[in-house]
Order: sequence, then structure tokens, then C-alpha cells
Amino acid sequence: MNKNYRLLRNVALTLATGFFLNPCLAQVVTSPRDPSPAAEVTQTVGLATVKINYSRPSVVAPNGTDRTGKIYGTTVAHYGYQKAFPTFGSGNDFPWRAGANENTTITFSDNAKVEGQDIAAGTYGLFMALSESGADVIFSRNAESWGSYFYDETETALKVTIQSEEIRLTKRLTYNFVDVTKNSAAVVLDWENRRFPFKVEFDVVPSVLASMRNELRSTGGFGWQGYNTAANYCLTNNTNLEEGLKWAEASIVSSSNFNNMNTKAKILTELGKTDEAKETMDLAMEQGNPLQIHQYGRTLIGEKKLDEAMKIFEYNSNKHENTWPVNVGLARGFSAKGDYKAALKYMQKALENAPQQFNKDNVQANIEKLKKGEDIN
Repeated sequence: MNKNYRLLRNVALTLATGFFLNPCLAQVVTSPRDPSPAAEVTQTVGLATVKINYSRPSVVAPNGTDRTGKIYGTTVAHYGYQKAFPTFGSGNDFPWRAGANENTTITFSDNAKVEGQDIAAGTYGLFMALSESGADVIFSRNAESWGSYFYDETETALKVTIQSEEIRLTKRLTYNFVDVTKNSAAVVLDWENRRFPFKVEFDVVPSVLASMRNELRSTGGFGWQGYNTAANYCLTNNTNLEEGLKWAEASIVSSSNFNNMNTKAKILTELGKTDEAKETMDLAMEQGNPLQIHQYGRTLIGEKKLDEAMKIFEYNSNKHENTWPVNVGLARGFSAKGDYKAALKYMQKALENAPQQFNKDNVQANIEKLKKGEDIN
């Protein structure tokens, strides 16, 4: 029989019967991961991310035994470093794998600080050398091994010491993020009645600015909104104000409007260029609609600039007489200055042209407050 014919026949038989003639080609099928299912949790901080991949053992053992009170300091989650196996693994004593199955891993998208110490962007094996009061959290450059059996201390990128906390019973091991701010988050491992937290921080502002610069070279730069967003970020974070001013001006060149003129005026104020800021804000007012001007006046009240706020509300009323919400603005302005009688007069006028029922309800609630001599700001 021709050799090529025999080969083709064997392939056909394999496809038809589902049996592989060569056992080396056999594949393992995927089945559910009981009793410690795989999980992934991710938190964004600024534009950076922290991602943890792990497996979730339960306080209840696979045979149904409740191990509450018998998790820590036992073979389940041992204290310190377990003695190396004589015929398996790296031959080194090893910490807890901080999960189950293969390595628990943690990935930092950007350079970060953990408990105040620097760590480079990348993926690390996450281990914990536990004690009765806390743990040494270990970030290993080896993120590929199974469990802790191949642990090698020379591969440690960072080790930090933390204190544990008592918590309510958490039956299945869980990683989560708490105390999230604009530049940090606390990673917590909760299992049984203990929590192991460590703080992760990113230098958010430089990375955001770098991203914005890059996006403004692409589609983000084809319109006024992108430049105005970038300028506002500088203003809000009080950083790179000169660069923010250039972005505000680029936005105005693209399409001058109340929003970007207002942004420019605020940046000029922060830079101490008050005369230019006033000139810019006067131009912004000419382009503003009644609601935008009203909101600007409310901002001034929040800054305790009551005389300036009153002038804005009066300007809005003269330019857009009896238009919603100019009378509300005048009422808020008089209320802020303590003249509740005048405030009540304008709030009652506002009730006449409130556009929707929720506006009417809000105005009526303010009328009741003013009748009692209460400020409505």
C-alpha cells in the first residue's frame, strides 16, 4: 500500500472515530476547578491598574470538614517558612502561596509603591510569610511556578511587613480593594477571621499628563473638548499650569465657548494674572447661556465671593430677563447676603417659570425655607 495513502487513511480514521493513533497528541480537557476556583480582581487607580489572579480555597475542606479556627499556623496556611521537601521543588524553605493551586500573581501596569517602597511595573508571584500578628508580603520575580514549592528567595523583588486585622468570618479566600483614592488603594486578603492589607500607590499625575499629551497628538486633539479636559486636569490638580494654559488656549482656537474661556480664566487666576483672568471671564460671560452663568455665580458663592456672585446673577438677569434660572440665581445671591425678604421675592418669581415639576418642587422647598429665615445655599 502506498505510504501516502496509509497516512491519509489514518488521518481519516482519527477524524471519524475521535481516537488518535499517536497517544502523544492526546489533550487534557478542561473541567471546573473545585474546590478552589480561579478568580481575578482588578482596580484602576488614575490610569494605572492592579490585577490579582488567584485561586479561592474555602474554610470548609473538600471532605466537608469545617476548619474555622484551624486555618492559620497549620498546614493550610502555615506560619513562617515551611521546610523544603527533600525530593520535590527548589529545595528551599517556602512561605504560604497566599491562595491555592499555582502562584497567586499580582500585576502592576505602572511603576508603583507598596507600603511606601518602590516596585517596578510587571507581574510578580505573591507570597506571604505569616505570623500570629501579620505577615511579610513577598513579591517574587518568579510568577510562573506551581504553589510555593519552587520558591527562591534570591528572586524576591520586594518584601514588606504588614499587620493583620480581625474581621467577620469570610469562608472563601477573597482579594479585594478598599480605601481607594485618586492615587492609591489598599489590597486586602480576607480569609476566615483575618485580613491582610497592604497599600499600593501610583504617581498618577505624571502618567495622566503623559497619556493626555499622547492622546492630544491623535483624535483627542481634533476638537476643543480634549484640550479643555487636559487643561482642567492641570487646574484641578494644581500642576503644570503653564502647560494647562496652552491647552486651554488651543481649545479656544478650536472653538471658543464659555467652558474653555472659563477654564482659561481660572488658570490665569491661579497663575496670579488677575487682570487677564478678568478680561477672559468677561469674554466667557458674553458666550455663556443662562444656566452656565448661573452655575458660575453659584461657584462664587461657594468661594464666599458674595459681591462678585451678586454681580453675576444681576448680569444674568439683565441679559436673560425672566429666563430660567436667573430668578433662582438672584434669590440665592440675596440669601447668601442675608436679605431673605428679597430672596423670597425672586424665588416666588422663579416658581412661575420653573420648566419641570422637580424644578417647581425644589423652588417651593426653598420658598418654605426663606419664610423661616433660613439660608438656601
